[in-house]
Amino acid sequence: MKQAKDIALRVTITYVLLGILWIVLSDYFSMALTHENLNMYIYFQRYKGWFFVFVTGTILFLSLYRRTHALIESNNKLMNKERQLQIKNQHYHSLFEQNPDAVFELSLDGDVMSVNGEAEGLLESTFEELKEVNFSQFLLGEEMKRVTDYFFETFKGFASTFETTIHLPNMKRKILRCSLVPIIVNRNVTGIFAIARDITHIKENEEMVVASEKLSVIGQLAAAVAHEIRNPLTSLKGFIQLMQSTKSINDSHLDIMLSEVDRIDLISGEMLILGKQQEIHFRQEGLDEILRQVLILMEAQAHLDNVSITYENLEGKPLCVLGESNQLKQVFINIIKNAVESIPAGRNGRVSITLAPHGTDARVIVKDNGVGMEPERIEHLGEPFYSTKEKGTGLGLAVCQKIIERHKGHIHFKSEIQKGTAVEITLPVKESETTSDFAD
Repeated sequence: MKQAKDIALRVTITYVLLGILWIVLSDYFSMALTHENLNMYIYFQRYKGWFFVFVTGTILFLSLYRRTHALIESNNKLMNKERQLQIKNQHYHSLFEQNPDAVFELSLDGDVMSVNGEAEGLLESTFEELKEVNFSQFLLGEEMKRVTDYFFETFKGFASTFETTIHLPNMKRKILRCSLVPIIVNRNVTGIFAIARDITHIKENEEMVVASEKLSVIGQLAAAVAHEIRNPLTSLKGFIQLMQSTKSINDSHLDIMLSEVDRIDLISGEMLILGKQQEIHFRQEGLDEILRQVLILMEAQAHLDNVSITYENLEGKPLCVLGESNQLKQVFINIIKNAVESIPAGRNGRVSITLAPHGTDARVIVKDNGVGMEPERIEHLGEPFYSTKEKGTGLGLAVCQKIIERHKGHIHFKSEIQKGTAVEITLPVKESETTSDFAD
């Protein structure tokens, strides 16, 4: 408003000064040109006003035309930009409202500024209720701390993706895959978009696949374990029959019998642990101990297939990872089982297992001298329903890869035809003694 007044004042002053200057100059020139010719002076004075009006009108017309043309052009550009802004706003609104994921717009204080319909359905609350919500009522203490860490990390301008579990007031539990995206205006973070998707059913289906594959592995191991248990049972039966016939007890025989019973107990115990359905908790686990427990089960099948299994821990101290021991056992059993089965009958079969540090990771290498695979087959390993076995389902390695991904690790395959295959599994080492629950 002040700028408009200043412009009007400048135009008025300029016009007045030009009028005064015109009067003074025109009177001077009229006196100088007429030389006491009264008629000429009267004629000049009569038409000088009209001439001033014509000249000033022309100047004003040209000035106003140029200024008005510039204003109209500027206004048209502004209207076009406003129209484009409205279209972009409608695009944003459609992306926000029609998004199949739940979207929350949060202030830097964590207050809910706006939500879409999916967000209201996900948390089973209206926008008015969510504006007053404290997210600690949906997240347990440890999860709340973890999500808060991601929230503060977004303040620095970095997006993050993670999974978390929320608990609704009606005792429902949902697993969410969340993304936090910073809202950046003029290079400053002014808020945060939280995008969430309910993956509870996906996780349940994955667990069903893992459980079914685990049962399949256990079923295949059962015959070999039964054969392995039969040997100590035969020894026990022989010693008992001997004691019945001699009516005497030999201490050395008792020691052998106890060791055979311990072996039966160890094998059956590992089978029970492997087959038991447990809630998944990630905690600090020693890889060396897990691998040794797996060997107890796999030696039975190795003996049946005339394959020798060797294990070596190249690290002097224990290598611990944050994970779930039962799922890791399932991975190693599947990999070692594949290695044993890849060795053709009649060949002096060897499977070597090594555990060693690899930077900040622990690396487990399972190597066999089996038939090997072509490069094009290696590219498809881990795909569901792709199998190199005649009666294989292709789910075993797919489940293994999924489990290793959950443990933030990687699995790689190297193979040569008629020379064998090496499977490398890397998992991040966990140094601290703290544990963390991470229910999938």
